[in-house]
Amino acid sequence: MSYPSSSHQKLIDWETLIHTISSLSYPPNYLQQIPYSYSNSYPYSYSLGSLILSNLQLLTFPSINIPLPHTSLLQPKNFTLIFLNTKSMAQPPKSRNNRRSSSSTSYTSTLTTLVFVSLCVLTIWMLSSNSAVSPKIHNNESTITYDLPETTTTTTTSSATEHNNKNNNNNNNNNLDELSDTIITTTTSTRKDPTMYGDNSGRLPDNRDRNKHHAYITNDDPTSTSTSTSTETIEEDNSVQHIQSHENEEQDVQSFVYKNNENEMNEHNQEQQQQHEVTENQPKEEKKRRKGKKDLKKSQGDESEGEKERQREESDGNEEMQHLEWHLCNVTAGADFIPCLDNEKYLKTSHRRHYEHRERHCPEDAPTCLVPLPQGYKTPVQWPNSRDKIWYHNVPHTKLAEVKGHQNWVKLTGEFLTFPGGGTQFIHGALHYIDFLQQAEPGIAWGKHTRVILDVGCGVGSFGGFLFERDVIAMSFAPKDEHEAQVQFALERGIPAISAVMGTQRLQFPSSVFDLVHCARCRVPWHEDGGLLLLELNRVLRPGGFFVWSATPVYQTLEEDVDIWKKMSALTKAMCWELVTIKRDKLNQVGAAFYRKPTTNECYEQREKNEPPMCKDDDDPNDAWYVPLQACMHKLPVDKAERGTRWPETWPLRLQKTPYWLNKSQKGIYGKLTPQDFEADNERWKNVVDELSNIGVSWSNVRNIMDMHAVYGGFAAALKNLPVWVFNVVNTDSPNTLPIIYERGLIGIYHDWCESFSTYPRTYDLLHADRLFSKLKKRCNLVPVIAEVDRIVRPGGKLIVRDESSALEEVENLLKSLHWEITSKNQEGVLLAKKGTWRSNSFVTLY
Repeated sequence: MSYPSSSHQKLIDWETLIHTISSLSYPPNYLQQIPYSYSNSYPYSYSLGSLILSNLQLLTFPSINIPLPHTSLLQPKNFTLIFLNTKSMAQPPKSRNNRRSSSSTSYTSTLTTLVFVSLCVLTIWMLSSNSAVSPKIHNNESTITYDLPETTTTTTTSSATEHNNKNNNNNNNNNLDELSDTIITTTTSTRKDPTMYGDNSGRLPDNRDRNKHHAYITNDDPTSTSTSTSTETIEEDNSVQHIQSHENEEQDVQSFVYKNNENEMNEHNQEQQQQHEVTENQPKEEKKRRKGKKDLKKSQGDESEGEKERQREESDGNEEMQHLEWHLCNVTAGADFIPCLDNEKYLKTSHRRHYEHRERHCPEDAPTCLVPLPQGYKTPVQWPNSRDKIWYHNVPHTKLAEVKGHQNWVKLTGEFLTFPGGGTQFIHGALHYIDFLQQAEPGIAWGKHTRVILDVGCGVGSFGGFLFERDVIAMSFAPKDEHEAQVQFALERGIPAISAVMGTQRLQFPSSVFDLVHCARCRVPWHEDGGLLLLELNRVLRPGGFFVWSATPVYQTLEEDVDIWKKMSALTKAMCWELVTIKRDKLNQVGAAFYRKPTTNECYEQREKNEPPMCKDDDDPNDAWYVPLQACMHKLPVDKAERGTRWPETWPLRLQKTPYWLNKSQKGIYGKLTPQDFEADNERWKNVVDELSNIGVSWSNVRNIMDMHAVYGGFAAALKNLPVWVFNVVNTDSPNTLPIIYERGLIGIYHDWCESFSTYPRTYDLLHADRLFSKLKKRCNLVPVIAEVDRIVRPGGKLIVRDESSALEEVENLLKSLHWEITSKNQEGVLLAKKGTWRSNSFVTLY
């Protein structure tokens, strides 16, 4: 379609018309003059206002809805309609000078009527002509924009802002400040509305389907609000007028309350104009990005453009992360929620014969909800006082105090839970029991020969807690079962522990790493299923290490106990374990059997029956991440250069000693030969205590530490002289350096941080992540990872991140959305953040 040239424009001089009417002393309602917008492509532009003459008895219009031209005249551009509540127009004050004699009334009315009819005829003529509606007709204060198909949105320029400011002044002169009844209601869309997922509005992530179960929502603040808004109706005289386009589609409506003060009007107008620019550009840029992805080619220039696009998307993602909306997890476990152990969907159908329901079964989508705080939660008691008492409200469970109080496990004392240091096998205290064991078998040599032990069925952790006094660190574990919160009690006390069970899968430890394994009435049926569970202990026990079994079959003569003892004796003999001694503790009236694992394969080769059988040669004994248990034994190393042929150096020499079995011809993590790599790691971390002290870490408030991405254990080794313990996590997709960590006399575990960790909420004072998140973001979403960090860390606890800038920025934005305080961030790529007590007020149901 062609259009006439701009010289043929037909414009109405409204000022002249109003002046003519006013001269007749018949005060019309104040007319809102609507400035036209000139467009090069649409030279024919016009604007119509609502003209109501209040003294005319012929017509009364509550509002004027301007009809549109025929659809053939409309092009796919934005056009604007203005609706005005005429009853809200203030009347000018009457004065004596305005009074006319009755003789002039007829004349004036007639003339006014003629003028009005002329206007109507003129309007009809214009609407039926070849005029074109301009793409936009700007109101002085705001616009009501309809998006037609294939709309191309333009950005308002600064000149338009100046034009609007001038119009604001004119509006004030024309008493537009009296139009207080023109009310606007704007309803912004949220992600809760499924209709908003259709065409990405610029703020919704494209991967929303992948994260549909994630409990976060983008905030609808002014800087990120979608340009799509829900259709509103304009209320007037208790009637509703629905606004429709030529296609009868409901469109977005925005209007704004008029301000009485001129300065307020200008500021508000500028604010809205800036917001309009942002919201209009977002969908445009998003479409541009999507189109760019489709047309991307392999040329060097296109690759550069693709990199710029990736950076833009990263920037958009970081901005969105700052506005994540978090929810609390609505689950049965409440404040004790462990996602991979409290998977209610799995527990409904799980098998229980071999304790499968106590093993890890992570939800398909890692949860992003937050765990609530227990009511009355307080800052934990500091070590060493925490070994003896904790706040009841931090772990508000009393069942163990009721059923195990007489064995001195735990007691409720006022607002504290107190721990006398007893256990089922050591009612009179763990320290006496620890000394009894060494007296029974001097070869144990606590804190020298024996440094790292595994405590099976640890209860509330008193055995491991008192072993610290003998320079021994215990890796304690127990299932999350009817002994409610036993592992949580241990961690709250400042004692290492995890929630785990001996069921159908291997423990998440390497082979041959524990100097001693301890079981005091741990309720594990070692003799059943061909000794399957005892063979798992054989896997993780160091050659020459001790298994200490303190249970009723050792010292009681009941028929059941005698039967178990016979079966246990046959099994241990077939496994080539040596029964070193059986001793009885007169004070506690218990006994303990001491077994020792062989150091050579000689006994295996001389057995009459190959039962239990030897494992296949291709079965790696160090594989432990979701690996099913096998009723077999691995051959012991023969080459003197292999790990396990020699006992480690005595503690504390073993901490800094380079393991003899490191491959001298293989390169390590940092690119050097392994022995030199190990020494470089020690050198790297030797000053870490002073470094972290300088950026705000108060070590007096730190007890439980986790190194989320440990390599050789250098970070933990550097903290040796502090009253802390460090749980070293070796990632399942990283080189297997966990045996080195145990060789040094430290503890650790395998884990994949794309899943939840097997610990209770609020159990660590400090988490350290060295180059972790930049690796993780290649495999999984960081949102649930940070949600897991928030679950593990205690209120007041800290996270230290060392990483590349992009990962550091993403983590920082996520932490800010959780209301963590960023206390330090330096140019070396080190970030220190502190968790507060903020929790969301809303819940999301997971199961």
